[in-house]
Order: sequence, then structure tokens, then C-alpha cells
Amino acid sequence: MITMAEAHAVCAALVVMDLVARAWRIRWILAGVDAPISFGAAFTLNAFGDAACAVTPLRLGGEPARLAGMLRAGVPPAAAFVAISAEVLAAWPVIIAVALPLAWYFAPEWWLTAAPRVAGAAERAWPWVAALLVLSMAAWGIARRASHPRALRPLRRVQVYWRRLPLGPLLASAPLTLVNVVARTGILMALALTLHDPPPIAILAFGSFALLYAQLVLPTPSGAGVVDFGFLGGAAGDLGGRGAELLLWWRFYSSGVGLMLGIALAVRTYGWPAVRRLVSGAGATSRSA
Repeated sequence: MITMAEAHAVCAALVVMDLVARAWRIRWILAGVDAPISFGAAFTLNAFGDAACAVTPLRLGGEPARLAGMLRAGVPPAAAFVAISAEVLAAWPVIIAVALPLAWYFAPEWWLTAAPRVAGAAERAWPWVAALLVLSMAAWGIARRASHPRALRPLRRVQVYWRRLPLGPLLASAPLTLVNVVARTGILMALALTLHDPPPIAILAFGSFALLYAQLVLPTPSGAGVVDFGFLGGAAGDLGGRGAELLLWWRFYSSGVGLMLGIALAVRTYGWPAVRRLVSGAGATSRSA
């Protein structure tokens, strides 16, 4: 057991590790396509992406926001497209490599201990579950209507940057992706250690990973509603009477910090009037969709 102050210190350190690792990852990949940028620019464009991911259905706003950050940093559009694509392609094998041993070693205990709690919570609160499903379907439809097909990029230029990209930056990005996965998964585990009787490490590890990466496939922003229900329903084990408190802090460190940092850097970079026009334009687009 650790104190809440110690947990906050650990969570803050994990967030910093995640932000720094991802900034270096995209910076190295951009250097591989002969479009180097500073660490500050890489950090800023990732913050833009984090903020956009946190507030858009299906995380649709994340990559366009990062692309805008790259263009502002002077990266050619084709190089930016290749860098983002390469980063995703290089990251997923690492995520899967982490998910497989977690599922192999920890999922059986999770199914025996945590799954019945989630199922029981869903049965007791079935009207809320039904409402969440309806809202998720509505969010999915809005996201599909709001997403416009991208203009075809000049394929020749994209192919040029693909050919330039050496294998080294992709391989170097693997340990940075591992830092990203471990740091984000560790946030909930650190918070749960403040409990007098924390759930078993297997339940915490598997539950934390599942709650994080379920957000990639859920249509609501940051998996809002569904992930929160799973958290409070016991997906990460029995959190006693402090489930709501831990959920609040987990949301703060896993999404809130990125959202606030992205907004702050956007205001600093573009100015508040430009950010307000951008938000107003996005709201008008959503209403007309």
C-alpha cells in the first residue's frame, strides 16, 4: 500500500514518461523521412492529437490534429502522412506483443474474478447499459457522417518518402512504444495501490490494459460511458468504496492531462481566437452532418 500523494507522484512520472517517449518516437520517424523537427515541435503535435482524440468520437480528430502540427513545423504533407502511417504500423506489433502474454497469464484469473462482477453490475443496471448501447450507436453514426473522405494524396510523393524511410527509426520506435504501453497501464495500478486491500496484480494489469485500449474501438470520446461503467463495475477488480474517486483520477491522468496540455499549447501556438474559430467550425460541421 502507498499513500495518495505517492500515487500522484508515480502517476505524474508515468505521464511524463509517456509524453516524452511518444515525442521521441515521432521525431525519430520524421528524421527517417528527411523531415526532422525539434523535440518541442514533436511534443506539441502529440499534445494536439491527444486533445483531439479525447473529445472526438472514434478518436477521429487525433491524426488530423497531429498532421496540422507537423505542417506547422514545416514537414511536407506527404512526409507527414508517411510518418503517421509508419508510426501506427510500428506501434501495433508492440501493443499486440504486450496483449498476448497479458491475456495468456492474467486473463484466466480476470475471467474468474472480475468478469462475474462486471456481468452482475450489468444485470443490475441493465437500463443504463441499454442507454449506453444506444448512445454508442448514435455516436458511431455521427462519427461516420462527420468524417469526410480525404482527398487523394499525390501517390508518387508518398512513395518517395516510403522508400526513404530506413528500418532503423521503426525498430528504435519499438521500445518507445513499450514505454508508452507500460506507462499508461501503470497509472491505474499505481492508484489502486492506495487501497487497503488492492485487487490482485493480475486483475489490475489485465483490467487496466483492457480499459485503456477498449477506447480505440468504442465510438464515444475516450470510450465515455462504456469504459466508466466497466471501471465501476469491477473490470479492474474490487475497488471498494473508492471506485468513483479512482475513476476520476484515472481519467485525469489518462485523458485529462493530454486534453488540458493540448488546449494550452494550441492557444499558445495559434492564439485563442483561432482555437475558438476552430471549435466553432467543428461544432457547426457536427450540427450540419
